Formats: sequence, structure tokens, C-alpha cells
Amino acid sequence: MIPVGIFTGYYPCTIDETIRRIKEQGFSCVQLDVSFKDCDATKGELTDEKAKEIRDKFRAANLPVVALSAYTNFVHPDPEKRAANIAYFKEMIRFARKLGCGYVASETGTYNPESDWVWHDKNATEEAYQEALAIIKDLVACAEENGVTFIVENYINNVIGSVEQVERLMKDVNSPNLALICDPTNYFTGANIGNMDAELEKVFDRLAPYMRIAHAKDCKLAEDVSEKHADIDADESHSFRGSGDVELPAAGLGSLNYDLYVRLLAKHHPNMPLIIEHLDEGGIPRAKEFVDGVLKNAGV
Repeated sequence: MIPVGIFTGYYPCTIDETIRRIKEQGFSCVQLDVSFKDCDATKGELTDEKAKEIRDKFRAANLPVVALSAYTNFVHPDPEKRAANIAYFKEMIRFARKLGCGYVASETGTYNPESDWVWHDKNATEEAYQEALAIIKDLVACAEENGVTFIVENYINNVIGSVEQVERLMKDVNSPNLALICDPTNYFTGANIGNMDAELEKVFDRLAPYMRIAHAKDCKLAEDVSEKHADIDADESHSFRGSGDVELPAAGLGSLNYDLYVRLLAKHHPNMPLIIEHLDEGGIPRAKEFVDGVLKNAGV
């Protein structure tokens, strides 16, 4: 069966309180954001001792950490910001095993100077791809040295967004230490969202071997094409709700064919963790009930 988990970053709490709430809501695993009220990796508060404490607490609660969040923009056009982002990701790679996890997650980023999720025309160029490829190869080498795997999350507005771009990246890097987060909502634009089922089949037909964990959010055509964020106490990667002609709400609030999604997921990866995202804390029970219901109906 497919276990259902959640990002810890949706709980604006201490480590202990976050674990308590996640357990109360019936989740069986987590994607770990080290952004607790009593420890924030982005502020330099993560140490070897703190990492062990976090690992041991999640182990004691029987909440496996299936992936470590280290979301950042590897191709930021500001050289100083880019260097800082890459250094942060490498630091999280070095902490991953100490946190009890072998997968470290991030998107690839965009050349847009104002946002990590808004399109920039340079993203579509061969120059951008080659620059991103060189950076990712360096990050994968760091992952290899530390015995972990970089699981990339594509997004259609980033340098690596489409099925074809993901497939090319995997072949060009050609390393077991680079894999993929399964999130079909990240492939949709206004041009292909009307062809939902065929696009879902395409994602799994071509990319299933690279997938290591899965995400559960939704997608729908947007009335407002500006960058959208929810007003929640969380990192921008968790408040983000879409940019351009496709909005990215919580699971069950869009047009994604969830029945087909979970059937395809179970066909290729019958025990892959499915991590709920893109919600506020008050919406967690509804989203979990929806996802649990879809999985139950599919028998997975």
C-alpha cells in the first residue's frame, strides 16, 4: 500500500509539537523541513547534535523521514545568491544521513531575478540548460560523496520543467545519485491541462523508473496569472500556489485526475510515499481525507 505523509513545514511549531500534530492526524511518514520554531537550518541553527536529536525524535514517533527538503534556486541570476543557494544545498546534503534520510529534494530554479517560480525566457535556452546541467552534476557529485541521492522536483516554469527536459537531464547526468520526485501537477500548462489523462500516462511511461517519492497537490486553470501565495506561516516554497495560467491548490481542489494518478503510481511504485502539500494547517484534515479516500477506492 501507498503510505501517506506530509511536509513538516506546514506546522509552525517546535519539533515536539510538530510531531504530536502529525501523529494525531494519522500520517505515517514525513518530508522533513528543518524549519521548526526551535531549529531552523536556514538560520544556521542545525548542528550534528541537533540533527541527531531530530532524527531520534522522528524515529521514536515511528514517523520515517522519506526526504529532506532543501529547496532553492540553483540558477539565480545574482552570482552571490546563486553561490549561497548552492552552498546551502550542499550543506543539507552533508546533514541528510545525520537526519536519518537518504534523499535531498530541490527544484532547479529559474533565471527570473524576482522569484524562484516565475518564468524567464532564458530558461528555455540551450545555454541555460548547459549551465544548470553543470551545476547539477556538481551537486550530484557531492551527493555521491555523502551517500545520498538528489531527488529533483521539476516545475514547468523552471529550467527543468517538461517531461522531455527531465528525461534529458537524467540521461546526461547518468548517476544513481540523481532521481525524481513524482509530481504530475508540475508538468501542466494552459496548453496541455485539457489533455489530462494522456499527459499523466506520458509522465509515468517515460519517467517512472526515476521516481523515488511522490507529492499530492492539485492543478487547475488560473483566473489570475500572477504569482500566487497563501497567507501562512511557512517558507515560500510552501506558501506558493502557482504562477502563470495554472494554479496549484491542495489535493482535491483542482482538476487533476487523482484516480488515474494513484493507479499509475501504484502500478509502477506500489509502496511509494505520497506526501501531501500546498495547503494551510486548517486544510490538512480535508486533504488527507480526500487522498485516503482516493487510495482506498483504488485499493492501493
